[in-house]
Amino acid sequence: MIGQPSGAEGIKVASVGLRGTIAEELAAADAPGGLSEASYALLKFHGTYEQFDRDTATARKQAGLDKDWQFMVRVRAPAGRLTAAQWLALDALADSNADGTMRLTTRQGMQFHTVRRGDLTHCIASIEEALLTTMAACGDVARNITTSPAPRRDALHARLEREAFALSASLLPRTRAHHEIFLGGEKVGHEEDPLYGPAYLPRKFKASLAHPADNTPDILSNDLGFIAQTDLSGEVKGWIVTIGGGMGMTHNKPATFPRLADPITVIGPDEVEEMARAVVRLFRDHGDRSDRRHARLKYVVAERGVDWVRERLSEDLGRRLPPAPPLPRLEVPELLGWHEQGDGRLWLGLPIPSGRIADRPGVALRTALREAVARFGLDPIATPQQDLILSNVRPSDQAALEALLRAAGVVFAEELSPLVRWSLSCTALPTCGQALTEGERVHGPIVAQVQEVLARYGLLEERISLRLTGCPNGCARPYAGDIGVVGRAPGIYSLFVGGDFEGTRLSFPLADKVATDRVGEALEPLIAAFAMRRRPGEGFGDFCFRQGSQVIRALPEPVAAE
Repeated sequence: MIGQPSGAEGIKVASVGLRGTIAEELAAADAPGGLSEASYALLKFHGTYEQFDRDTATARKQAGLDKDWQFMVRVRAPAGRLTAAQWLALDALADSNADGTMRLTTRQGMQFHTVRRGDLTHCIASIEEALLTTMAACGDVARNITTSPAPRRDALHARLEREAFALSASLLPRTRAHHEIFLGGEKVGHEEDPLYGPAYLPRKFKASLAHPADNTPDILSNDLGFIAQTDLSGEVKGWIVTIGGGMGMTHNKPATFPRLADPITVIGPDEVEEMARAVVRLFRDHGDRSDRRHARLKYVVAERGVDWVRERLSEDLGRRLPPAPPLPRLEVPELLGWHEQGDGRLWLGLPIPSGRIADRPGVALRTALREAVARFGLDPIATPQQDLILSNVRPSDQAALEALLRAAGVVFAEELSPLVRWSLSCTALPTCGQALTEGERVHGPIVAQVQEVLARYGLLEERISLRLTGCPNGCARPYAGDIGVVGRAPGIYSLFVGGDFEGTRLSFPLADKVATDRVGEALEPLIAAFAMRRRPGEGFGDFCFRQGSQVIRALPEPVAAE
C-alpha cells in the first residue's frame, strides 16, 4: 500500500537535514500563535513537541486569547542510566525551565513539561551540557534504546548496558542541525544522513535488548529486539533477533493494530550494531511513506512475512541468516525494594506513580530524591515501568537513605499492592495533543476501583499489571499486559484483557465504552470468575486467555461477596 508520499515526507526532504526554519521561529519567542506545521514536525527529531494547555484552550478562545503554547522536552538516556551529576542538572531545569516536575517515561527517558518557547533553547542546551541529549528522543528515527534497568554487576548486565549505549550512538542521526540550532554550533550546510537518507524513516523506530530472566523492557513490543543467549558462565554467546512489534492503533480502523514482534533469526554476540543498521535500512526502504497510520515496521512484517524479512536482511548483510530458535520463557522480576548489586553495594528501587517526580502535599518526592542523590552520590536509573532505581548505595548509608526518604513521605514498594506497583499510565491531558481523554490524572482513581474489587474477592496480593493510556497509540503498552485501559472519548475507555504479565501475548477487547468511574464495575464479573475458576498458580491474563473472549463477555454479574 505505497502511494504518493505524505505531507510529512515532503517536510523532511525539504528540511535541509532537519533544519527548516526552526532557528528563525524560535528566535521570535514573543511571536503570537504556534510554530509552523513544518517546524512542529521537525522539532520532534530534536526531542521536543509543541503543545498547548488543553484545559484552558476553550476558555481562552472565548476570551479572544491565543492558546497557552508550551513544549514537552524529552531526554534520551540509553538504558535509563543517569549519573548523580546528570540527575541534579535535570532537577535544576525542572524549576528554571519547566513546571517544577520531571516525568520518567516508559522508554527509560525523562520528560519536562510546560517549557516556554523563550526557554526551549536554554533547556535543550543545558541537557546537552550535562552530557545527555534530546536528539532523536522523538521523530522518525530510532528512539531511546531500552534494556534491563537492574544494576547487577555481572557480565550479562554489563553487556546489555554496553550494547544499549553503543546502539544508541550508532543509530543517532548524523546531521549537525541540532548543534547549530540549540548549541550555537558552526553552520556546516546540508549533509545527507548515511543511514537514514534525506527522508529519514517512515515513522518511529523502537529497539531494545533483554535477557530471558528480565523482560521489563517488554522486548516484543519493540520494532527491533535482541534477546541474549548465554552460556553457563553468563557470557553472551548470541542474540535472538525479534522484529515487528508495536503498540499503536486507531479506533475503528481495523487495518491498524497492536502487534508483538516475531523471532526472525539468531546472530553472534558481536553483531548487534550490524543487524540493527540492516533492520533500519529495511524499514527505510520498504515502510509505507504514504499513510502514517500504516507506516510502522510491524505492518511490513505482518504483510510480507517472516521469511521475506529474513531474506531481505540476508541480502543486505551478504550472508544467509538462519531461522530463529523458539523463544525462551520470558520473565519479569521484581526490581523495586532493596537489592544487592554484586559489588558490595546496594540498589533501592522506588515506585513512582505515573513516573511523575514532583513534590506534593505530604510527599516531598522530588526534594527527597535531590537530597539523596547529592548527599550519597547515587546514580539513578529510570525503568521501563516509570519507576526509579537509586544505584551504588553504600551499605553504611542504607539506613540513613531510607530514613531520609521516609521522612519526606516517599512510599516504598512493600507498602503497595501488586496492582498499584505494576500499573503504568501515559501523560495524556492536559498536554498531549493525541489524548482523547485522561491518563495520568485518573490513574490513581481507576487503579483504586480495580483494587477495591480485587480486595472484595481476596485477590489483593495477586500480581496483576494494569496499563492506562488516554488514546489508542499505546505509549504505556496497554495491549501487552493483564489489563489495558485505553482512551476512547472524553471520560470513556475501552478495556482489554487476556495478555500475560510477561509481555508475550496480546490482550483482546473486553468492553468498548466504559465510563471512568465504572472501570472496576466492568471488570468485576471477570475478577469474580477468576477467583472461583482459576487453576492453581494461574495468572489473571492467562485465565482470561484460557476462557476466551466469548465466554468472558457472557459472564453474568457476580453475586455480592460476603
